[in-house]
Amino acid sequence: MILHILKAQVCGPHSLRLTFSDGTRKRVNLWSLLDGPVFEPLRDPAYFARVVIDPVAGTVVWPNEADLAPEALYELEAEEEPAGEPVFSSEISVSAYPQRLLT
Repeated sequence: MILHILKAQVCGPHSLRLTFSDGTRKRVNLWSLLDGPVFEPLRDPAYFARVVIDPVAGTVVWPNEADLAPEALYELEAEEEPAGEPVFSSEISVSAYPQRLLT
């Protein structure tokens, strides 16, 4: 099965709360993946927060076209949710993929 990201929510300087197409939900810290020139801007939390979901590729992408494969994000160890953490309202989602992506 090909994985896609259905929802993403910024929940820390370099963390996202993700929902995958197989139903898995987890919070992950991307800091360890932000290596190399294309990912340098993402080290700035304000820029990192500009993440969106690419509805065709089914992954997260930033304005400089940096993206990460859903499989790489899926393999990251889940972070524990801090107690009493405020809920962010910056959730982004893809409500429907083109049929060709689902098969």
